[in-house]
Amino acid sequence: MNTPAAFTLSDVSKVYSNGTVALHNLDLTVHEGQFVSLLGPSGCGKSTVLRMVAGLGKMSSGNLYWGSSSQRKLAYVFQEAALMPWATVEDNVALPLKLAGLSKSAAREAVQEAIALVALQGFEKAYPRELSGGMRMRVSIARALVTKPEILLMDEPFGALDEMTRSKLNSDLLNLWGQKQWTVVFVTHNIYEAVYLSNRVVVMAARPGRVVADVAIAAPYPRTEEFRTTPLFNDYCRDISNSLSRAAGQTAALHPSDSVSASVVNQPA
Repeated sequence: MNTPAAFTLSDVSKVYSNGTVALHNLDLTVHEGQFVSLLGPSGCGKSTVLRMVAGLGKMSSGNLYWGSSSQRKLAYVFQEAALMPWATVEDNVALPLKLAGLSKSAAREAVQEAIALVALQGFEKAYPRELSGGMRMRVSIARALVTKPEILLMDEPFGALDEMTRSKLNSDLLNLWGQKQWTVVFVTHNIYEAVYLSNRVVVMAARPGRVVADVAIAAPYPRTEEFRTTPLFNDYCRDISNSLSRAAGQTAALHPSDSVSASVVNQPA
């Protein structure tokens, strides 16, 4: 890969106080501009990886190295929209800028741009209760985008939506990524979603959480719905499904042990 690394996780382990090994000796490098999906069953550490990158969780051991820029701008989209029910769409989107100390007038242009990116013009004054589930998730995405991130971390943002809405938001997200060229790390349980969105699918297994396959999706962008019906798409889905099946039959007898100090380093990976 010729593009620089956005970040690297090196030999990372996470052991909880109850002895659960959430991650063991995980190595992962994500390059700038990639769309990487973390795919695997519940309990394999996908969300734990995101939280570590975002600084919301600590490693038991290992290192996080940032790429050449030490001023990485990250945004995090959670599984639930988690909107303030008493606030309008524009006020929900403006929240990160308000917390950063910007006045409403200073934030107005950025808020309007973020709302336009997710195609919610005309709903600026609406409240969450007046929106569909898909629209609420669009607001959540706009709230992340208003900070103009370089790295977008998304933790199963479409998991609770119906298939039609999910498919539409998948396509909309790809269009946005094509425009903005963020680095995206996307957590999902859904093989079809991962293959459709990503240029790389990292397959993880549980007990302990670890990477068992790293699959480059060599299909060109932009991708349309027709891609989902191609033999290439089906081949990737089958191969990744086989990787998950093989991993389900593997276990490792690991115990909390030998932790080296964890660190975060602002230097090229």
